[in-house]
Amino acid sequence: MRAVFPGRGVAGGERRSGPFPSLRVRNFRLYAAGQVVSLSGTWIQRIAQDWLVLEVSGGSAVALGLAVSLQFLPMPLLTLWAGVLADRLDKRRLLIWLQYGVGTCALALGSLELSGFVQLWQVYLLCLGLGCCSALEMPVRQSFVVEMVGRDHVGNAVALNAMIFNSCRMAGPAAAGYLIGVMGTGWLFLLNAASLVAVILTLGAMNPDELIRADRRPRERNQFREGLRYVRGRPDLIVVLVLVFVVGTFGNTFNTTLAVLARNVFRLEADGFGLLHSMLAVGTFTGAMISAWRTRRQPKRSPRLFVLSALAFGVFEMVTALTPVVAACGAVLVLVGIAQMTFTLLANGNIQLSVDEKLRGRVMSLYMLLLLGGSPLGSMLSGWLAEHLSPRAPLLIGGGICALVALGVAVPVFGRRFEGDFRQGEASSSADEEEPSSREPSGLVR
Repeated sequence: MRAVFPGRGVAGGERRSGPFPSLRVRNFRLYAAGQVVSLSGTWIQRIAQDWLVLEVSGGSAVALGLAVSLQFLPMPLLTLWAGVLADRLDKRRLLIWLQYGVGTCALALGSLELSGFVQLWQVYLLCLGLGCCSALEMPVRQSFVVEMVGRDHVGNAVALNAMIFNSCRMAGPAAAGYLIGVMGTGWLFLLNAASLVAVILTLGAMNPDELIRADRRPRERNQFREGLRYVRGRPDLIVVLVLVFVVGTFGNTFNTTLAVLARNVFRLEADGFGLLHSMLAVGTFTGAMISAWRTRRQPKRSPRLFVLSALAFGVFEMVTALTPVVAACGAVLVLVGIAQMTFTLLANGNIQLSVDEKLRGRVMSLYMLLLLGGSPLGSMLSGWLAEHLSPRAPLLIGGGICALVALGVAVPVFGRRFEGDFRQGEASSSADEEEPSSREPSGLVR
């Protein structure tokens, strides 16, 4: 009898049933459970941190933009290196050690705030530390998903992970807004540090023999360049990555823009700011649910829907900038969130499903670099525009740039120019995964 890999069914049988076939994999269930706890703490800290910066700086949009920028500044320096590490080392162990780094930063920030000695430069320094940990963690975590569930269910697993992320994004900011008023920001940083224990425990409880691992790459020279050469030879990937960079840099600036919009335009307190973030999360959660439903039976790549979602995101973001009342702003943010999450998951799926397995860690690190690496520029630009032009300007200009680039990219995509490239990439990836048992897990079900 042939082996059944974790995350793969026999001829599309029982493991493909249900809306979330990826949850039939024990390792992924453990991972998802840890993420529910940890991400709730992460979103509570994000809101508390933004509010702390505004309070310490006297409401400065530039100061908030700098704090957000510092969290993404390490991306260009560390993300590609993290992709090499993901292809070379044990991803599960790397993720465990990185949780210790994130927890240390959260613990330090909470202790400083509760002691009454917190200063803006200290917040900046810890934002930079969090950014270093995140730059290393994200490519490893992204490429670890396919290692847990296999290629057949990677789209469903990514969508489900996004649902978890955005359900926490709905609850976390609203809870943070209330808790800030009750206990201040300091205890919320300590709460986030405690939540990371759940990730460490669930990662430690996984069965390594059930992971679908590729052969580890030995340490070699020019591994960065090997990944870049691969992408350069794939025009379809270049189109996806260009649009990812534009949306990530000029469109995804909500960490800066929503705080300024809430405080300086709608005159909201922390609870109102949290609710605006939650409305955006309602949309991203809905987008993740739709994507999970689309990928419940088989992985799908949709280059055209990918471009349309980017165009819709840009248009809805511009509409958000023009809404005159907070209720209308919240309603449009739901639409922004749906388009944003649809775009992000389609970008992720198009790349994961069409790259060479041996290079997946490096290509995903490039994807994460372009999605988040432009955030320092975008956040600083948003802060400057909000302070010197109008609090609405960053959303209006950023959305317009995204919409224009999406229209430009639509020409080759809708002209079917890259369909052969995607099919060729899929065939190459499938062939790699069907190579003999050197990559098969030792704990097979027979």
